[in-house]
Amino acid sequence: MSLGDSLRAIGAVTRLLRERLAAAGFNVTVGKPEDAASSDANAKVNLFLYETVFDPYLRNVPLHEGEPPPLWLALRYLLTAFDADGRSDTAAAHELLGSGMAALHQMSFLTIPPAVDPALRYNPEPLKLSFDESSPDLLTKLMQGNEERFRLSVAFQVRPVMIVPGSLPRNALLVGVDYSTVPETIIGQDGVQIDVLPSLGARLDRIEPARFEPGTTIRVFGTDLGGDLEVMLGDVMLILVERRNDHLVVTAEGSPGTPIASGTTLSAGEVPLVVRRRLSLTHTRASNLLAARLLPQVASAALVAGDLRLQGLLLGAATDDVMVLIVRDTDGVSIHLFDTLTVSADQQTLTVPGAQAALPAGTYRVILRVNNQQAKAAPLMVVP
Repeated sequence: MSLGDSLRAIGAVTRLLRERLAAAGFNVTVGKPEDAASSDANAKVNLFLYETVFDPYLRNVPLHEGEPPPLWLALRYLLTAFDADGRSDTAAAHELLGSGMAALHQMSFLTIPPAVDPALRYNPEPLKLSFDESSPDLLTKLMQGNEERFRLSVAFQVRPVMIVPGSLPRNALLVGVDYSTVPETIIGQDGVQIDVLPSLGARLDRIEPARFEPGTTIRVFGTDLGGDLEVMLGDVMLILVERRNDHLVVTAEGSPGTPIASGTTLSAGEVPLVVRRRLSLTHTRASNLLAARLLPQVASAALVAGDLRLQGLLLGAATDDVMVLIVRDTDGVSIHLFDTLTVSADQQTLTVPGAQAALPAGTYRVILRVNNQQAKAAPLMVVP
């Protein structure tokens, strides 16, 4: 007797159900309900195995670590009752069906005694019997032959039923033991020749908030975010503040002199964000890319000698797509668009030459867009 006997487990479960029902005083047949109707002239219950499915809860669970999983099945049956005349739609048949259901209900856990068929002896846990919905649609599909009648039945299933293919188990020599010596030598970590990572790298899902200014604390969500990770926004490494199971908390540093705030490394716009694990001084394993929307940050806007001057961070470099839109404060109507601008090397000052001459007197909002990303602040400007 061995695990190879489990190849007969499906038939063994059917025999076990028949024996348990027979021990409860029932006359039991096995097969299609229509065949059972004319099998003999005695009241009886019939077991019909109509479907086998893979158990969704154990599909990939092995018996032993490192071995391929066996086949885990759920067997689905119909229980049909017949009176002494072979009819299933009489009161006597209905009473027998109710008694059969009660008997099955008492078998919620089918324990496997030592003397049971060896096909089930190595099943690692008791077989569980539970009732399924036996809708008219299900019964109609199962009893749709030309000579078959619709018969009231009860559906139930038995799981998990294990079938182990007849192959040798997988084994390997122990790590940390030198088998070339006599006797074998315990060498510990010297026997480890390959560093194995738990995954192929982090996988990113989203950034919150999706649009942020320099200095904002952001959350990067994804999977496999454990270990020594670096979060890169373009070429700038962000400051890791906190590590959670499903996300990292980082800061897009905006203090004076830092890479983002200096304006010499990044511009506002859509910037690639990745998480990478450092494998060596020169080698990293990176996640997928997410597009992070880095916003310009406008601190003030004022007229200076007829020019409009904006102060802030990431206001645009010479090669960036920068535009300044002037909107009337009272009704939000756009008055003028400026795209001929003068920018500073550190992106902290933006000048619109001759802006005052192009605008009538009034109070306006100044809207800045850099590389299609609009600053959150829209300061007021008064043109005398």
